[in-house]
Amino acid sequence: MRKIFKLFIVPFVALSMTACSEDDFTESIFGEATAAVDTTATTAPFDQWVYDNFTVPYNVAIDYKFNLPASDLDFQLTPAEYKRSQLLSHFILYLFYDVYTKYGGEDFMKQYGPRIFHYIGSSGYSPTTGTEVLGTASGGVKITLYKINEMKAYSEDMEYTASDVDQLNDDYFHTMHHEFSHILHQTKSYPVTFGQVTSGTYDPMDWQERDSTTAHRLGYVTNYASSANYEDFVETLSCIITDTDYRWMTRIIDACLAGVKSGDKESILTFITDNLQIKNFDASDKIWNNFTIYEESEYDENEGTYVATGNYALDVHRDLTSTVYNGSSYVSQYRYSNPTSFTSFRTFLNDWVPVLTSEDTAGMNAILRKIDIANTWYNEKWGLDIYEIRQEVSSRQEAINDFLKTVTIYDYQ
Repeated sequence: MRKIFKLFIVPFVALSMTACSEDDFTESIFGEATAAVDTTATTAPFDQWVYDNFTVPYNVAIDYKFNLPASDLDFQLTPAEYKRSQLLSHFILYLFYDVYTKYGGEDFMKQYGPRIFHYIGSSGYSPTTGTEVLGTASGGVKITLYKINEMKAYSEDMEYTASDVDQLNDDYFHTMHHEFSHILHQTKSYPVTFGQVTSGTYDPMDWQERDSTTAHRLGYVTNYASSANYEDFVETLSCIITDTDYRWMTRIIDACLAGVKSGDKESILTFITDNLQIKNFDASDKIWNNFTIYEESEYDENEGTYVATGNYALDVHRDLTSTVYNGSSYVSQYRYSNPTSFTSFRTFLNDWVPVLTSEDTAGMNAILRKIDIANTWYNEKWGLDIYEIRQEVSSRQEAINDFLKTVTIYDYQ
């Protein structure tokens, strides 16, 4: 972050001093204290709401007006829209602060929560990696959230669908739990054993080149988790809290494709049913009970065709075609073959997924080990259960339209 320093030159002025004992302590020369909220501002009602709901109880500022010096000057950014800023602030209180306060106690967020939320209307793109920046954290004090103007526009009769909630998680709340977990682990260190689970495959430079299937096979919940062990740690926590049942099940299928270790199959089912508490897990209409995997192929230039590699991919996580050079031009050809369809995840896990003894086997085995380490740390250091937080967030999201009926969004006055 670029820091701007201002140098103030104060001229020396000779002052006439009198003894303290001769002072007459009358009315203050500074007059009355400045009001906490400027009641003449066009945004005064919302500013008062922020003061009452964030500043007073948590010592938190919502920096929703465009603040250029506090922004990343490497990006071309736009201000956050006023009503969307209000709506997001309500969601942050409802889905973030109230949750941690409920399970961590009244003083938890007062002591450990961020002090500033900084809203940016547009996206930020990294000039070095070409990736989209959804949020940043600064010194455990400030969280910057981007893409505010891509939130669903506010209307008095608005309702949030499941896809709208998914967008909230993808664009804002996954980032918030990620960055907040950084604050927590910078306060109380997590075990070094976490980073040792997949110590040989972290890639801080080219992690973005890994697709979801590759990351999951290597034992990471996301490709960004494979950039460094501390990012892996907070991604693991954030994914538990915010990822949907569908996203977790596709991740699990991916992570099982290369095989699991003895005992993992039972642990996976326990994780799904007891910890994630996925509802109607065996229902036939669930996508994870109706999916197809393909055998992966590599193009052999000598043969002029694709050759099977013995690896498999879930169709939703890889393109099924690839562009290759055929001697005169580039053409699209199938990268995968031998489709195998399943109508039951249990059948896939019990009958198709191989059990391996190799120490190199990562995938779901590594993910389960990391989750166990992270949740143990979460519980022992903070008195929190990550699955309990997940269920609380999930239940609040399911009731989000009832919550919206209680929200007041202000016009400019």
